Amino acid sequence: MLFQLVAVLCVVGLAVGQILFKASATSLTETGSLFALKTAATLLTSLALYAIISVAWVWVLQKIELGRIYPLMALAFILVPLGSHIFFGERFQPQYFVGVALIVVGIVVALRA
Repeated sequence: MLFQLVAVLCVVGLAVGQILFKASATSLTETGSLFALKTAATLLTSLALYAIISVAWVWVLQKIELGRIYPLMALAFILVPLGSHIFFGERFQPQYFVGVALIVVGIVVALRA
């Protein structure tokens, strides 16, 4: 159970990292420099988060087969657009919700296999 929890935290961390990468890109557009404090701090935070997540994911893979745990990564396809809506005001088409439902069904089926 602990390994599955860490795997889910890895997926959440990946989603947060993607949001931070987008924030870095937005800041870069505003400042015009990777060395501007806001841009550099956001980018370095996202890279550090990815480093930590990578180590945690390797630990999870020591305990669980990749084919059994990897379907959880599909949760990122739900979390990242949700975060982009919350933090950047991005909008969804109705088809997005159909896709989310299919992803959730796919995750459930794959994890129960």
